[in-house]
Amino acid sequence: MRRFSLSFFGVCPGMVDGMWLLLFGAGVAAGVTGTIAGLASLFSYPALLAAGLPATAANVTNTVALALGSVTAVPSSRRELAGQAATARRLGAVCALGSAGGAALLLVTPPGIFQRVVPFLVGGASVVILLRPSVRDATNRFALACVFAVSVYSGYFAAASGVLLLALLLATTSGGLLRANALKNVLVVIVDVVAAAGFAFFGPVDWLRAIPLTAGLLLGSWLGPMVARKVPEAPLRAGIALAGLGLAVKLGVDAFTS
Repeated sequence: MRRFSLSFFGVCPGMVDGMWLLLFGAGVAAGVTGTIAGLASLFSYPALLAAGLPATAANVTNTVALALGSVTAVPSSRRELAGQAATARRLGAVCALGSAGGAALLLVTPPGIFQRVVPFLVGGASVVILLRPSVRDATNRFALACVFAVSVYSGYFAAASGVLLLALLLATTSGGLLRANALKNVLVVIVDVVAAAGFAFFGPVDWLRAIPLTAGLLLGSWLGPMVARKVPEAPLRAGIALAGLGLAVKLGVDAFTS
């Protein structure tokens, strides 16, 4: 493969193009799955680890790339966002506060604080997505507090936070899966932008690896809402829930066997 020097950016000369292709491809997959199911980090975070980043650097770089690369999901979702401006503003303010707190926690606390809790959160959220009608009334009372808690977690470690937000929105709104998913896309962008702003100044962001990942995310995030419109709601809901349960199992195995 063709090789080139990137010593200007602080990396070893001779880095192969394969890393860029890996991260771009992971970004496309993350953008599509993130805007449809909230599972962007299922692809983007492991790709950054495979590209040679340690866990904390991969985490903050992932958040920065998601913040920059997921913005195209908002204009692509404008059809489903119609009439939701007030809700987006109210929940967006809560998300911004929670994300700022989570990002601060990441920068000042030891890594892994949520490691053993996350599998249960993701698994529970996946069940909520499947059982929305039976849990809606109970969850609605605590909607703002739950959104704030998810935003704190997302600012700390973004993996699968979109699934948690989508489950909450499905449990507390009545507009259907596509409208809840579009609102989730807006809130995820807010959460990621707030956390990324702190990480850009105070975190170990690897900008070289963030560039191809962001480029892929821009493309995938634009395509995701269009793909979601083509899939009937029932199988889409089941697919999201099953993917979330699979991720919960993987996170649980990683957390309790490492």
